[in-house]
Formats: sequence, C-alpha cells, structure tokens
Amino acid sequence: MKKDTQCVHSGTYRDRDTRGVNTPVFTSSSFEYLDTPYNIYPRYFNTPNQRAVVDKLCALENAEDGLLFSSGMAAISTVMLTFLGSGDHVVLKEDIYGGTHHFVTADFKRFGIEYTFVSNNTEDIEKAARENTRLIFIESPSNPLLKITDIRAVAEIAKSKNIVTAIDNTFATPINQNPMELGIDIVIHSGTKYLGGHSDICCGAVVSTESLTRRIRGSAVNFGGSLNADACYLLERSMKTLGIRVERQCMNAQYIAESLKDNPDIKKVYYPGLKSRQGHDTAKSQMRGFGAIVSFELDGQKTGPSEFIRRLRLITPAVSLGGVESLICAPAETSHEKLSDEERKELGITDGLFRLSVGIEDSADILSDIEQALKTT
Repeated sequence: MKKDTQCVHSGTYRDRDTRGVNTPVFTSSSFEYLDTPYNIYPRYFNTPNQRAVVDKLCALENAEDGLLFSSGMAAISTVMLTFLGSGDHVVLKEDIYGGTHHFVTADFKRFGIEYTFVSNNTEDIEKAARENTRLIFIESPSNPLLKITDIRAVAEIAKSKNIVTAIDNTFATPINQNPMELGIDIVIHSGTKYLGGHSDICCGAVVSTESLTRRIRGSAVNFGGSLNADACYLLERSMKTLGIRVERQCMNAQYIAESLKDNPDIKKVYYPGLKSRQGHDTAKSQMRGFGAIVSFELDGQKTGPSEFIRRLRLITPAVSLGGVESLICAPAETSHEKLSDEERKELGITDGLFRLSVGIEDSADILSDIEQALKTT
C-alpha cells in the first residue's frame, strides 16, 4: 500500500462483534490472563490500542516492531539507556533538540556515560567513534536549524564498527523520510508533533527490528513510560490524515521559504527545500519532501525579535510544533533555553532566530501575517 492508504488502514483493530471500522477504545488496565498466550498490561506496551498505532507506524516506517511512549523524551531516554551504561560512549550531533541535549549533559555524567557532540559532517562523526562507542544518535533535519545529515553514510560508518544507530525522525515524518531503508537501526518520533498533528496529544514512539525492540521493551517496562488507551485512540485517528496534512504543510513551507529568502528584513532562511541551502542535494536524495519547518533569522537592525513576534495575528507564538495551525517560537527562549548562552552561540541559535511550524492554512495568509509583522511603521 502507498503511504496515504497505510495511514488510513494499517494497524486498525477490527472488532468481530460490532464490526466497527475504527479501533475500539479498550479502557481496561486489567486484562484476564488464563488461557492467553501472554499477559496484557498497559505498562507492558502490548494493549490492543497501543498495538494498533504501533502497527500503523511500522507500516509507514517499514519497521518490524515498535513501542509507544508517554512523550518523545520518554522514547529518546529509554532508547539511550537501553544501549548505554557506565563506561560506554555515545556520539551525537551537536544541533539536536534542546531537551535531548540537556538530558545528555545533565544526566550522563552521573551514569558514567561518555559523550561527544559533533557536527553533521560524516567525517567528524566517524572520527568521534571510539572502541567503547555503543550508539550514534542523529537528527535530520535538525532542530532548529534544519541541518541535513547523510543518513546512508552514517549508517555505513556505524555498521562497519558494529555500533547501533538511532535517529530522531520527528521533523521529517515517515511521509517524507524512512531512515531504516537507509540503514538506520532505530527510528524515534515525538508523536506530540506531526503524528498527533492537532496540538492535543503528548506521546512518543520507537520503531525498529524485532530483536532491537525486544531489548528496548525490557528497559521500557521498567521505566514505565507507556501511553493510555484514550491517547492511543486520538493518535491513531490523527495518523489517518498524516499523509494529506504533511503534504499540504510541506507545500506551504516551500512557498514561505521561497518568499522569505529575498525579504530584506530577513537575514537568513533555513529550509532544506531551498536549492541554495547547504545539504539540499543530500536532502533531495533521502527525502520525498523537505518538511514543514522553516527557520529564519531577523535582521535585528530593522525589526526587533520581541516587536516582530508580538505583531503576529494569525501565527501563534507557542511551544511545540507539527499542528494544523501555524506556530512560531524563538528557540533561545523555548526548545533550547536550557543550553548556556555560549552553547547557543556556538550552534548559531541567536535571539533573532525563529522556528516556524507551518500549518495547513492558506499559504498566502501565513506569508501576509509574517510580512505585516516585519513592518516597522
């Protein structure tokens, strides 16, 4: 089946008694265990509602198995702590989600885990690998500067050294990019974003091979970050429109990026769909669409960041991303606020940088709102 068909049909649990076309919501936290092949329990990540969503996501990502979590960070931290322990080393891209960066810098030292942050250059990633490196963790496109990493090259490097690879595929979505087809071992999503798509669910997901998922499940059961039936229902319902939502959002994002790149009030536009951007050719080779996030930096001498964001009328200044409505934030004050001023400076995250999550509204209306907010008179 094609992606849009998988979004609608894959994973649906058909109830034989009622013959409803949607997966029923199984609100039970207790399930009978006599004469059953295995015990069902929400914290075991195996309820019918959890499995329905996992099966849909596995179809979209061409994975064998997976797990749903109560947040994206629950998914990321569980994966990392499954494969990393005292004395182990992990290589990470320096330009990753601020929550992931903070988790590593705040907690890994007390766990005895060593880490190295590197650029998205594959040569730097290869040089950073050590004898005790157990995991390479990347994002592509990255948050918030949308840098592109050559996923195939990273996977090849890791396999030659017997290192597990994991990618945060949130920004790309399974509609635009399937990292396991490129050789990556584990794919992670913050389902709060595009999978949910309506700014009303907090969840995360991991998909991989059966063997690696089995290892991750062992840690996940102990950590307890599972997702309840009601949230699973909302997530499954939302994923049915994932394909058409992302397609519209990507079209809008391309239009916004192309329109802003020559705007004299904008210092720089970050979007992999722009032919002038570094990494465009790599993105084109591994993505079907360039995503729905457009980051841009204001010319501070013309428009102040605070004045600009307060003039917006349609676009909402809010944390998170991926909803049907257009949202905007200053990463220095939101997603990457836990980084030090020096760390943000090194990464290029300035006070004038904005991350625009493009929604499904009319693209001309979105652009018009940005343009009127840039006016100084």
